[in-house]
Amino acid sequence: MKFLFDLFPVILFFAMFKWGEGHPDAAQALAQQFLSGVTSGAATPTQAPIMLATAIAILATFGQIGYLLLRRKKVDGMLWVSLAIITVFGGATIYFNNETFIKWKPTVLYWCFGAALLIAQTLFNKNLVRIMMEKQISLPDPVWQRLSLSWAAFFAAMGVINLYVAYSFPTSVWVNFKLFGFTGLMIAFVVAQSVFLSKHVKDPR
Repeated sequence: MKFLFDLFPVILFFAMFKWGEGHPDAAQALAQQFLSGVTSGAATPTQAPIMLATAIAILATFGQIGYLLLRRKKVDGMLWVSLAIITVFGGATIYFNNETFIKWKPTVLYWCFGAALLIAQTLFNKNLVRIMMEKQISLPDPVWQRLSLSWAAFFAAMGVINLYVAYSFPTSVWVNFKLFGFTGLMIAFVVAQSVFLSKHVKDPR
């Protein structure tokens, strides 16, 4: 359930873009109606789908945090970072009618996550992965360190992959990859990590 909750803005982004792509004139009219006051120029039928999708993703991220606050649940730091980045880069995409900014958003987010892991471990001697997971599993100290470094490397690679897809393929391909490609890579990495960790989990007895 949490996995779907985390993907909620991405799913809405995908759905809105696909709708706009299939109905460009309606998307342009909708963008003109709701976004004309926050853009530097009128959106064309080609620009409207990504602008509407970006606006929906921003609202969905605000909605996620609002929902958690209303339920008096803790808002993860990663979600706050995601909100800040999508607001800045998504807002720039909408204002300048330029999809480049939103295409950079996943890369900046992944690199922020990777940098946070490295900085916490090298400068403050804190393993953020261990802090999040040590209540569920018990691992030797060297394994925790390798696990943190592997996640940092994975986030760095994901950022590079995002830029490659964004600049090498049409926007519609990037949107598909943003939902299905990144989700698939994340699942594959988690499965690989699970296999690796199964060899090192300490026996609680």
